[in-house]
Amino acid sequence: MPPRQRLTPADRRAQLLAVGARLFAAHPYADVRMEEIAEQAGVSRALLYRHFTSKEALFAAVYQQAADRLLAETRFDPADSLVEQLTQGMDVHLDYFVANRNAVLTANRVLAGDPVIQTIMTNELDALRARLLTVLPLADESTREAVSGVLKSWLVFVQTLCVDWLTHETCTRTQLRDVCIGAAIGALRPLFTEDPAPDWPRHQPGTAA
Repeated sequence: MPPRQRLTPADRRAQLLAVGARLFAAHPYADVRMEEIAEQAGVSRALLYRHFTSKEALFAAVYQQAADRLLAETRFDPADSLVEQLTQGMDVHLDYFVANRNAVLTANRVLAGDPVIQTIMTNELDALRARLLTVLPLADESTREAVSGVLKSWLVFVQTLCVDWLTHETCTRTQLRDVCIGAAIGALRPLFTEDPAPDWPRHQPGTAA
């Protein structure tokens, strides 16, 4: 065990979260032991359990931190086109999914029934939907409600598709991203009098990309 460092409670919690995030990303959930996390952090198991009462609680804190970071890094700028905004958001999330495959599969498969994990996921999807609604040209409240419903279903679709892709990579990452973007635009177009994404598709079939 490395020599123990004296840290403030906040710094110690941050250190434990960092160690936990690294191990949950590198290994399947069942293979991560609290004893190993404590050892790598240079603390006793008792101290680790004072900060996190269980492995589930530590994972939930790690996943909440990741969700917060993804929201902060997902930019919805009204100056960008809808396609540009969706592309940036998908790329941010896919970067995380690929780098943290084990953690994503843990949240969506191993701990799928955990109410804390479900709340984290629901809150992130709701925040993404709310932010997308602020950058779309919504003419009235009925349009807003219709678009909100479509976005809610689309975000669940994206989540399911991406988790399946992490398990069985049946297409390239770029193809996965473009399937998700195309699904959003195809579902939204009938709700607008003007095309919300005239720059999609990026190129017509049979033409150069």
